[in-house]
Amino acid sequence: MREQHMTLPLRRYPHAERQDVFEELHGLHVPDPYRHLEDAESPATLRWGAEQDALYEAERTSWADLERWQEEVAAFDAVDRARAPEVRGGRVFRLRQDPGQEHPVLTVAEAGAADTTERVLLDPSALDPSGRTVLDAWEPSVEGDLLAFQVSRNGTEDSLLRVLDVATGKVVDGPVDRVRRSSIGWLPGGEAFYYVRNLDPRLHPGEGRYHRRVCLHRVGTDPGTDAVVFGEGRDRTQFYSVSVTADGRWLGVTATLGTGRGTDLYLADLSAGPLERPELRPVQEGMDAATRLYAVPGTGPRDLVWLRTDRDAARGRVVACRPAELHLGPGAWREVVPERPDAVLTHLVVLSGPELKHPLGLAAWTRDTVAEVTVHDLVEGRQIGTVPLPGIGAVGDFSAGSPGGHEAYFAYTDFVTPPRVLRFDARTGRATRWERDAADAAEAPGVGGAVTRQVAFPSRDGTTVRMFVISPAGRPDVPRPALLTGYGGFGKTMSPRYRAQVLAWVRAGGVFAWAGLRGGGEEGEAWHLAGSGRNKQNTFDDFAAAGDRLIAEGWTEPGRLAIMGGSNGGLLVGAALTQQPGKYAAVVCTAPLLDMVRYELSGLGPSWTPEYGSAQDPALLPTLFGYSPYHRVTPGTAYPAVLLVAADGDTRTDPLHARKMCAALQHASSGAGPVLLRLERGVGHGDRSASRAVALQAECLAFLAQQVGLPAPERPGPATP
Repeated sequence: MREQHMTLPLRRYPHAERQDVFEELHGLHVPDPYRHLEDAESPATLRWGAEQDALYEAERTSWADLERWQEEVAAFDAVDRARAPEVRGGRVFRLRQDPGQEHPVLTVAEAGAADTTERVLLDPSALDPSGRTVLDAWEPSVEGDLLAFQVSRNGTEDSLLRVLDVATGKVVDGPVDRVRRSSIGWLPGGEAFYYVRNLDPRLHPGEGRYHRRVCLHRVGTDPGTDAVVFGEGRDRTQFYSVSVTADGRWLGVTATLGTGRGTDLYLADLSAGPLERPELRPVQEGMDAATRLYAVPGTGPRDLVWLRTDRDAARGRVVACRPAELHLGPGAWREVVPERPDAVLTHLVVLSGPELKHPLGLAAWTRDTVAEVTVHDLVEGRQIGTVPLPGIGAVGDFSAGSPGGHEAYFAYTDFVTPPRVLRFDARTGRATRWERDAADAAEAPGVGGAVTRQVAFPSRDGTTVRMFVISPAGRPDVPRPALLTGYGGFGKTMSPRYRAQVLAWVRAGGVFAWAGLRGGGEEGEAWHLAGSGRNKQNTFDDFAAAGDRLIAEGWTEPGRLAIMGGSNGGLLVGAALTQQPGKYAAVVCTAPLLDMVRYELSGLGPSWTPEYGSAQDPALLPTLFGYSPYHRVTPGTAYPAVLLVAADGDTRTDPLHARKMCAALQHASSGAGPVLLRLERGVGHGDRSASRAVALQAECLAFLAQQVGLPAPERPGPATP
């Protein structure tokens, strides 16, 4: 059966055949009229895609303020982006991105030297002037003389791993293929490291990004001879990470089922046997709890190691144990940092320098989504201090200084402050701006008139939800065009971070709202579980309540509320669009999941069943089908203006979701706004060059602003305070 394609006056959409395709799943009739658009290489899909490109370009040229939006976003984006350094063997390694650089570059300098000159060790733009190569991961050796690094092209995140000599910059090993942002556990001496590699895809056709193994690689040897030390016989979707103490004594391996929270954790004493056959003993297995182990150099079987865990503590705690007793399980754990009822534990770094009486733990928390940092004696189990932060913001990138030292580094940011590096000295208990960062980092451009306020409101079931509202006045003075975003998934916290898009929108006179929804990690694991699986509708209800609150309090008014989200946030705004289409004036939906009945059949979908559930489960299919945005599109509905954004190199969320949703909305909508598809080529789900990121952000803002009546700022570039 074929249905007549619906068109709007003055706007004809490219024709996509609407086919009578359906499945009967567990008693449900599930239609899929645009399944043929899943085939990206079919002639019909290629023709349709080319026509969508032409339509998007025609609409894009009609956005009169696009150039000014691009100038504004570029001005706020032109800041130094600081990352916490890694100190190894008397050298300081760090990523930095100065204004005008397309990608972060990896630099190295001598630690403690009077001359703070850094030299560039790796520059993705020098490796590939097209800008399509990104540095996915890097790890210096214990002595700092070698560097393992991973790069990928065209957004695929399928990395090649190489090793270079830090002194000469020459590659001395690799490439090793079939890695994907693998952690690296270097052994002292730099002759070998543990890492994670996928099996040869020919062994499991169509599943090349699964079936991971932990391997031992000896530098300079054929990776085909690498010994497999962990992963045999385990589920194909499991992710692994590795770590080795700087003295080479202890190997830690973690395993998670897809993106599930439960961590299987193993520890091996590498002094007890061959490196190719470490005896990995379980610390935790088969528990629905996230646990990470921390050990310092010089640790023996009867010394203490520490676990950061949410086992029996949904908001997180730290316990101590001895390697010789870890097999005894939680009965051998001794709590040293208790769970807090008002905050969630997010980071920990252990310092054990000779100047310290006992090892200290530098812990980061979020309380009502705002970061706090505390200091703890990890032997006596008491808090000994707090670390003041520059503002109401977020922290991350925690790293210890030299192994066995007294220093740690972490990054701080908030909505108006680009990331800056703070250096913590355990001897004094103080954190100050890191000298290297302070010496050469440019401050943010003037951001006067961007005021952050946090508000709380009840969701549909009465649950209290919080969001940040960034506005020119810091209060609802007059109804303004508002842009609401959120995420609400995978236990991820929507913390306050510097983003050029936010400041550009607010300087133009708009309101930007950032909601912390159930499904995220804002209030710990219970909050996450309350918005995942069969509870996913809570996420969408929280988001709807956030929009209602913006209108009720006078921040905005009906017809001037836009929404935007990416990845799991793309699913969020897709659900919002189809559940309450009349509430929103415009929608930007980026890198989304939208067909929730078939999401696990493409991209990294099989890894996400712990988060969403599986359509193969008769108990969960009705939930997935019930909110699946693609399946809720209803002909004759006045949908708002919609921009769907996808990338052809995205190996996480396949662009087929955006294609199918675009065809469905273009067929169904009786609304006046356009339904557009922006397909970006040569990039993927995450990192891209700075100029391409600015272009994408500016086009999204220009599209939304046109629909809600927000002119771009009159003057190019940011205002001064």
